[in-house]
Amino acid sequence: MLSYWEKKNFLNYDLIVVGAGFVGLSTAIHFKKKRPKARVLILERGTFPSGATTKNAGFACFGSLTEILDDMWSMTQDEVVKLVEKRAKGLELIQKEFGRKALDFKQSGGFELITEDQLEALDQLSSINKLLKPIFKKPVFSNLKNYRSFGFDESVKAVVKNQFEGELDPGTYISALWSRANELGIKILTGSHVQKVEKDLGLISVKAGTDELIEFQGSKVAICTNAFAGQFFPEFDLEPGRGLVMVSQPFEQKIPWKGSFHFDKGYVYFRKIDGRLLLGGGRNKDFEGEKSLENAINPTIDSYLENLAGTIIFPGQKITWEHKWTGIMAFGQKKLPIMEKVGDRTAVGIRLGGMGVAIGWEVGRQLSDLLRKGF
Repeated sequence: MLSYWEKKNFLNYDLIVVGAGFVGLSTAIHFKKKRPKARVLILERGTFPSGATTKNAGFACFGSLTEILDDMWSMTQDEVVKLVEKRAKGLELIQKEFGRKALDFKQSGGFELITEDQLEALDQLSSINKLLKPIFKKPVFSNLKNYRSFGFDESVKAVVKNQFEGELDPGTYISALWSRANELGIKILTGSHVQKVEKDLGLISVKAGTDELIEFQGSKVAICTNAFAGQFFPEFDLEPGRGLVMVSQPFEQKIPWKGSFHFDKGYVYFRKIDGRLLLGGGRNKDFEGEKSLENAINPTIDSYLENLAGTIIFPGQKITWEHKWTGIMAFGQKKLPIMEKVGDRTAVGIRLGGMGVAIGWEVGRQLSDLLRKGF
């Protein structure tokens, strides 16, 4: 039951954003910067972002060598280059906007472990460097000569270095976004479970802790719930992709490498964090099982990652895992995000393809422009 004051002050906005992750916050911030007097509201179902924003592994990456080569089977060469450029530009923009300290950003390099069956990828290294040179001006990938000092299993036959990749802390990044939103006077309501979106009227029905539905009115509406947008717009090429991440207890000995590491066409990733091993991915071991909106641990993937840690990354070493969690990403036939109008007042910014860290800020800016100019 709403009071007169609540109805008068809290229900009507110039822009309502559904989803308080990287894209939702970016959309709201860019819109408010262009229209300082606009009333902007963000509705978030969880206490923290519900998708993958604060549940990802903190990789500031744009694609490993074998991942880029794999993408060329389903995308044109031009599409792949544009996608890499979008990701690289996105990482550059957030560093410029917030500063490396606010992101806890370290450009420590990216490294990909190459096994026997992937050695042919090394033959394509020079051609991929040539393809990406207009973006980076320098060679991106190099065949690392002293990789044996990392201590990986003998089945690792080569390591490819990417000098432009890095790592960051998703929690400090989201905190920077919260601070910026607060400075601009953007309201964020957590615990707001959206039940219905009337895309042509700008009406959002929310269940907020009780059985009563609260109806918000927006002159413009942005849907930024990534995989969860399928419940409102099932017509899109959009599939959820759950990702498992685990962190070990601190190691007694010093870990002999640093940087962001990739394995198996980018499906597996690991890095050192606070003297621990952070390891995630493995979705390709059960694609169908991971097409889920439920945060739960898939035992097949859990076992695969634990085994990989003790055989490939730290061969013969027993690793004790302290914490495990999952986040929900969104994928489609192509890895390009969806940004388009879906109604008279509503637009979507969804399907980040597991690259929300890299492209979320720029997707939000473009979605904001669409909302301001495209209606």
